[in-house]
Amino acid sequence: MTPSRILTWTVTPAGLLAVATLVACKPATPRSEPLEPTAAAKVTPSPLSVPAIVCLGTSLTAGLGLDPDLAYPSRIQEKVDAAGLRYRVVNAGVSGETSAGALRRVDWILREPVAVLIVETGANDALRGQDPQATKANIQALFDRARQQSPRPKLVLVGMLAPPNYGADYGRRFQALYPELAKQNEAALIPFLLEGVAGRAVLNQGDGIHPTAEGQQIMAENVWKVLRPLL
Repeated sequence: MTPSRILTWTVTPAGLLAVATLVACKPATPRSEPLEPTAAAKVTPSPLSVPAIVCLGTSLTAGLGLDPDLAYPSRIQEKVDAAGLRYRVVNAGVSGETSAGALRRVDWILREPVAVLIVETGANDALRGQDPQATKANIQALFDRARQQSPRPKLVLVGMLAPPNYGADYGRRFQALYPELAKQNEAALIPFLLEGVAGRAVLNQGDGIHPTAEGQQIMAENVWKVLRPLL
């Protein structure tokens, strides 16, 4: 067995903190970052003529440990349908993916017209201690690709926090990249995807990282508050 870095969240009087710790665990089956989402990652097999809302993200979006129907993109589809809106929601989340991996996949994702592109990436970059400027450059390049599409998709950027073990300066630089990118690209910003979920054991699976079905429902509410006005 080899140590794995696990991201946990704790609640302090000042707010939420992410804590990266090393734990010995059973090694996962090796996998590479795919260049395209698997069939299981697609929420609703609606006709391609229906405008798409694509959720590009990591294991938080993919719903690791849960049935894909319980991940927040499926919950968004339910809200879209209940509102009488005509969109299909696509879950393009890949567990363990970095911002560089998301950039490599975006051209495949944009093969068909996308009405709204929701980008959730960077958490795995922070776990690896990657320079926030590199993460920022990858997301900017991803947005540049999206703007080349015709018609251009509306953009939503999902903010994340960095683990504090890399220091306060790193945390500030990492957290700041999201509002900076949102402003530069006229993207709607979700300040923190795990608001109301992080640090609450009852809303997270045993690893302390990945939300339960109830946690995913709260994440869907966080996304919907920002997404709904765009639709």
